[in-house]
Amino acid sequence: MKKRATLMDVARAAGVTMMTVSRAINNKSGVSASMRQKILDIARELDYQPNQIARGLATNQTTTVGLVVPDNSNPFFAQIARGVEDQAYEFGYNIFLINTSEDPAREQKALDSLLGKGVDGLILCSSRLSESRLVRYIERYSASVLLNRDIKGAIRNTTAINLNDLRAAQLAVEHFISLGRKNIAHICGPANSISSKKRLEGFTSALKANKFTSFDHLIERSAPDIPSGYAAAKFLLTVHPEIDAIYAFNDLVAVGAVQYCAETGRRIPQDIAVIGNDDIPLASIIRPRLTTIHFDQNFIGRLIMRTLLEIITGEVTPRAIQIEPELYIRESA
Repeated sequence: MKKRATLMDVARAAGVTMMTVSRAINNKSGVSASMRQKILDIARELDYQPNQIARGLATNQTTTVGLVVPDNSNPFFAQIARGVEDQAYEFGYNIFLINTSEDPAREQKALDSLLGKGVDGLILCSSRLSESRLVRYIERYSASVLLNRDIKGAIRNTTAINLNDLRAAQLAVEHFISLGRKNIAHICGPANSISSKKRLEGFTSALKANKFTSFDHLIERSAPDIPSGYAAAKFLLTVHPEIDAIYAFNDLVAVGAVQYCAETGRRIPQDIAVIGNDDIPLASIIRPRLTTIHFDQNFIGRLIMRTLLEIITGEVTPRAIQIEPELYIRESA
């Protein structure tokens, strides 16, 4: 039997992206009239059927995708979700978004629920499940993308997209050292967070590489929110007033630390330099504007959705993708 033409076949023949083909076929803006006609002609030549176009990219599908996030009130995941939704819309897909509140039991229930809905694919962000349990769930889906979750070995029809959190922390520490800071603290995230573990590892490795030998007492764990960042900074600076730099697990924690410093008369960055992580919109609004590790969340969300669609359509072999960080220097360090 002749292989049915796919969206990628049309894109390759036309020399354009899958997104451009989708826009042309669905009569959306952003494609010139001549290019639209060229794409439609190629689609006909390849026998890319109208009923396929109307239904989307897959052949036996609901044109829905499940998106599971640990905390939809966290701007980092909210921005990623926005990127996923924007990209999904351009390809004619809808999103089932489920928030787990970082609860493994709720995460399991979400995965069961999405399977029952017959979604065409799954996007799972920062899973809190054990590896063995996670693998058992993921293998039940025909296509999936995992964000920031280490898995030993490959899982069928699954791509892992990971942030280079280890390097993110190293960038922060290296910047502090370049500023001459000597007593560098870290407010790390939840113990069951892969990002927290990697950032803590990067923090300690960077200090050791620069001949720092005593710093374990300058590490405090925190929930990933502003009040917890405030409380962690209060504890650290009460016990260790010599601290002159704080690297926070994320920007919300950093904002909490900045608030505590401001309330206690500590000048930023003169007395204490603060670096966050993620570069959420708030980071460039608060005063002083937050120096932070930048990950483009909208880009990541769009990349996740495109990658999932490529798996659904069989256009790519599932693989591992790593997103590199950038240090955005503003006013706090």
